[in-house]
Amino acid sequence: MKELINKELIFEEIPLFSGLAQQECDFIKERSTFVEYKKGELIYAQDTPASALYCIILGRVVIFTSDKHGNEVVLEYLHRGKYFGVISLLIGDTHSVSARALNDCTLLVIPKDDFHSILKKAPQIAVDLSQMLSRRLKNKDIHRKTIFESTVISVFSSYSQAGKTIYALNLALSLYKETKKPLIILDVCPSDTIHSLPQKLDIASGYRVLDLSGLGNGYVSIADAIIKNIFGIDTAFFTYKPEDESAAKKLVAIFTLLVNDYNYVILDLPSSMDQFVLEVLNQSDAIHVLTSPEPVDLKRTSHLVTRLKSDFHFHQDKIKIIINEYKFSKLTYQEQVDLLGAGIFATLPRIEFSAHDRLVLDETGSEYARAIRRISRQIGDGLVGLALGVGAGYGFCHIGVLKVFEEENIPVDVISGSSMGAIIASLWATGRRADEIMEITREFKEPKQIWGLIDLTLPFLGLIKGNKLYNFLKRYFGNKTFYDVRLPLKIVASNIRKKEPQVIEKGLLVDALMASCSMPGVFRPFRLKEEILFDGGVIHPLPTEPLFNMGVKKIIAVNVTPTREDIFRQREKLEMQFTSSKADAGNKQRPNLRDYFKNMLKANILESVFSSIEFMQSELAQREGELADIVLHPDTTGMHWLELSRAGEFAKRGEEETRRNLEKIWKLVNE
Repeated sequence: MKELINKELIFEEIPLFSGLAQQECDFIKERSTFVEYKKGELIYAQDTPASALYCIILGRVVIFTSDKHGNEVVLEYLHRGKYFGVISLLIGDTHSVSARALNDCTLLVIPKDDFHSILKKAPQIAVDLSQMLSRRLKNKDIHRKTIFESTVISVFSSYSQAGKTIYALNLALSLYKETKKPLIILDVCPSDTIHSLPQKLDIASGYRVLDLSGLGNGYVSIADAIIKNIFGIDTAFFTYKPEDESAAKKLVAIFTLLVNDYNYVILDLPSSMDQFVLEVLNQSDAIHVLTSPEPVDLKRTSHLVTRLKSDFHFHQDKIKIIINEYKFSKLTYQEQVDLLGAGIFATLPRIEFSAHDRLVLDETGSEYARAIRRISRQIGDGLVGLALGVGAGYGFCHIGVLKVFEEENIPVDVISGSSMGAIIASLWATGRRADEIMEITREFKEPKQIWGLIDLTLPFLGLIKGNKLYNFLKRYFGNKTFYDVRLPLKIVASNIRKKEPQVIEKGLLVDALMASCSMPGVFRPFRLKEEILFDGGVIHPLPTEPLFNMGVKKIIAVNVTPTREDIFRQREKLEMQFTSSKADAGNKQRPNLRDYFKNMLKANILESVFSSIEFMQSELAQREGELADIVLHPDTTGMHWLELSRAGEFAKRGEEETRRNLEKIWKLVNE
């Protein structure tokens, strides 16, 4: 890469040297060398002796430390013109951090002995470095340094007509819309190919195209080729000759310059497997590989991913496989995964032929736009998660919450649920709207209709077998799996043997829901493969932790579990109502479930079990709420957990609570 460096310009461009006299610059040139580091190569390790000052000419470097568990903690990302290793040299100590090349780098290196000679020859450098050291030491304990991290994403497919450019365009538009951070998209084509992106961005003809194969040291004037547009994202257009071995290095050098000014650099690469493309892919931070769900395309993509991992040692986590459903396929999701030999990052719904190119702007309500938005929010650390808590009848409050979210178009990127919260979350995730979910609750419009879910058994493992509940869920979910949901869904259960929560995100929805709803002492535990599972609310009554652990940064939780104070007030009111009511001795109608258990079981087992769990869940839910940014807690005073016939009233309480907090919700979503 040395041949790409204009050595005469280096000392004019690097701030540390730009103010020096020519004689001083010449002195430094004689005592410095250019050293290349490959992507992932360690430049120096923590606790090792300081041996040189390093200045970045091309590429990027990450500065990090290791915690007591050996996990890396990123402190800073450095780009062109930044220098590092200097503090250890100045104070004569070992390195307190480690430095690694993020991609192929060229560094200006000044050895330790020469560094001290330079300080004597050019005292201005000593003054600048001393001031820098003073600022860093002064600010060290005052505030945490903001990490400016740039991400280079290459969008690629091993064959044409995979929807690659449409995806790259919409990803760029959505990332800018969601994060408001500077972004540039680089449209790269072989010399004999016409760029399609200008038309999609309404860029007039006459725009500049840089020929990488004809580009010499003048690449530093890339700013002249950057095109602004009305959509807020910048663009630049490049061509190359596949036989030109230096073209890839020039493009890599260009985007390692751009990361100084852009948080996101997106490369729309040609659909070819030439050496140019492979070299650029290897220097990217992430690769988004598009493929159709057809077997031949999946196998081709599988071979590509295998080559990236074996030949370039690219980490699997950096390769994101995206299924574009522009072709219909009879393969199930699992069959697609098996053919790929890897996981699927996202699935893009089919686009109609009449659709706009800029779907995230022109067709915001389309399923394609929603899918792109989730991807961009995940990349930009802006995912919005919704956690729906336990609560039997109280859980119907969730329906009112979802109603407001629908009416206000509040984005939700991932949803979690325990017990009744899991049922409501699953219905919504599979495409049912709040009013449709409310219609399902009408099966319990009369109190006696709850008997349709009860199949009593000898209480060896529980009072209720659960077969009727299973059949009820089967009617509404059939054989749907987690791959049939329209947004990521996390269902929480409790693993008896392992004594830990189990987040279920694969398999049949009905099995996951039965596990999550099997309240201990009431329902028999549910067997899922080799595991015995109980109600998710035993450990996670308000399932915020599964969202937090997957990196969701904005969590809204709906806690319908009454607090301890709520429970005492509620019980006093119910006892007064029960005492004042007179039993009708001549009433031949079947009693409701609560009265049935009160009369049949002197100690009222159902009420006792639920009360015990309710007290425990109240404390747990409040602690789990600390992981959420907003906790909605509908007022359920005067209502009982078993009153499923009052679903409409529960939903209204949830709606009222959500509307009271709308301003806070929108502030969280938009920040």
